[in-house]
Amino acid sequence: MNTTTEAEILSPRGAPAPFVRYFGWAMLFVLLAFLINNVLVVWFDYPSLQALFTGGDSSVWVGVAIYAAALVAAWLVVARTPNRALRYDARRISDFNAYFIRGCYFAVLFVGIADFTIAFLRVEGLLQAVFSDDIAREMIRAHFVGPIVHMPLVLLGFVCAIFSRSLGFIWLTLLIVIAELLIVVSRFVFSYEQAMMGDLVRYWYAALFLFASAYTLLHEGHVRVDVLYAGFSSRRKGRVNSIGSILLGMVTVWAIIIIGLGSKQSIINSPMANFEISQTGTAGMFIKYQMAAFLAVFAASMLIQFVSYLFEAVADARDEPGRREIAAIAH
Repeated sequence: MNTTTEAEILSPRGAPAPFVRYFGWAMLFVLLAFLINNVLVVWFDYPSLQALFTGGDSSVWVGVAIYAAALVAAWLVVARTPNRALRYDARRISDFNAYFIRGCYFAVLFVGIADFTIAFLRVEGLLQAVFSDDIAREMIRAHFVGPIVHMPLVLLGFVCAIFSRSLGFIWLTLLIVIAELLIVVSRFVFSYEQAMMGDLVRYWYAALFLFASAYTLLHEGHVRVDVLYAGFSSRRKGRVNSIGSILLGMVTVWAIIIIGLGSKQSIINSPMANFEISQTGTAGMFIKYQMAAFLAVFAASMLIQFVSYLFEAVADARDEPGRREIAAIAH
């Protein structure tokens, strides 16, 4: 399979666009800083930046330093490549996002199969037949299964994504169909059904819906009311898309990130920190906390893609060469 990316085909040199590039790269590095600081706050009890206004301890400056480093890093990227073409940056960012989403797909594949198997053994009372007594007792605790079983499989998924580009939303769709077929066959043929079977379908379907959003944006697949837009020239479309990617796209995504990850008790952080499971308890899969994390994956991947989209839109507005043909790539 040919693994040459569009960024490798495009010329890296182009007309300077320092302000747009700095804004875009600052968005990406600030996102990274936010996630690092969030880990420190949730898992290592560092104070949030709100402590600057409430008289918190001096460790709050660690977070300030992380954000300052992010802004400096963005400046260094732009300063060291002043003549970097916008389209080249856009394609490289989009390629990284494709790897990120691919790694997430591999991760949910491995975790889904492994946790479904563990749930089946747990429900049928077979854990002691497979594991030692000590491990079998731990396997009924989400706080053990999450970090000890799930996290290594997530890392394995991202390693596999480096070497393989074969897994995507089409294959995940097929897995969902297979999981649904398993429910139908087991229910109507064998009169057997357990909660973990429905959990697996919901787990993979949530991943399919949320992880594919960035791909849909890349290929202009989202619904657009284009009564006026369809008649615009390429340059005017570029101006509209650049403004929309900031005011509608990035603002919305940052709202999701801040609300979802803004504190230890937020709707994403709280389930993840507690390895939350569904109300079915030990009869189901221990993956509810990951489904909360899917919202963070969705928001992060969309922000990354919006930065790429912004660069492409500004390049269109400036009528730069190398415009990507959506129809040809989608085919």
